[in-house]
Amino acid sequence: MVDNFHVTGIGEILWDMLPDGAQFGGAPANFVCHSRALDATSRMVSCVGNDELGRRALAFLQQHGVDTSTVSQSAERPTGTVEIELDAESVAQYEFAANVAWDALTWSEALAHAADEADVVCYGTLGQRSEISNNTIQRFLKRTSDDCLCVFDVNLRQHFYSEALIRDSLEFANILKLNDEELPVLSSSCGLTGSDTRIMEELRQRYSLRLVALTRGANGAILLTEDSLSECDGFAVEVKDTVGAGDAFTAAMTLGLLLEHELDRINEHACRVAAFVCSQDGAAPKLPDNLKFSR
Repeated sequence: MVDNFHVTGIGEILWDMLPDGAQFGGAPANFVCHSRALDATSRMVSCVGNDELGRRALAFLQQHGVDTSTVSQSAERPTGTVEIELDAESVAQYEFAANVAWDALTWSEALAHAADEADVVCYGTLGQRSEISNNTIQRFLKRTSDDCLCVFDVNLRQHFYSEALIRDSLEFANILKLNDEELPVLSSSCGLTGSDTRIMEELRQRYSLRLVALTRGANGAILLTEDSLSECDGFAVEVKDTVGAGDAFTAAMTLGLLLEHELDRINEHACRVAAFVCSQDGAAPKLPDNLKFSR
């Protein structure tokens, strides 16, 4: 049963300021919403402001069935926002506000308990852009059990990453998820060359990763493990926007791994979920029942 698993996202909660209005977002927050929609028990670890957007963020997560007991509220910093513009192909471009609540995520006994319970934790580079949140996220990852799936969803944004942060984050991971724009950055950071699959295999070996996932937008995805390679060409849909599609892919992929499905089945299902999200407005639309995992 998927709901037997405790899935945690740690990092940024923010609002995507889209041309049509504000939409809830943040990669790990989207991830836990999609995980809960796919019937996993989901928790968010973050910080929001003691403001209207913060209250709306908490309400949004709760309405999606996500545990918010480890989302703190800051009286000094506002809830995060990001200005988003969509290009002619509906691909998002981002401009993030600085010095927001999730930059001040601090350690607590509640986070220690959440780390102890986690079967999955998903994290990225953006949530670690400040020293405070970086220290907290890495302390959380160190606390997780050896059996926990630590999913490094790279999520490179603007200038909020460094080669050192990428390498440090890889050391905590046993699953790596990146897209075709991020792969060249990681290959440069790690001094790797060759084809996409060659670089993926080098990363897998160097960091003892269980799986490396490369998403390619409309062209689908590649999943690579020690003994298997899966390629899915993706599914054509009428795109509303691409915000949150990668997070939906990561959620479906991770739950497929927990359920020990075959790699091709995991890849196809994750691509279908991501394609559906692209066909909807916002980062975390309600998923139809036919996209949930069969028992």
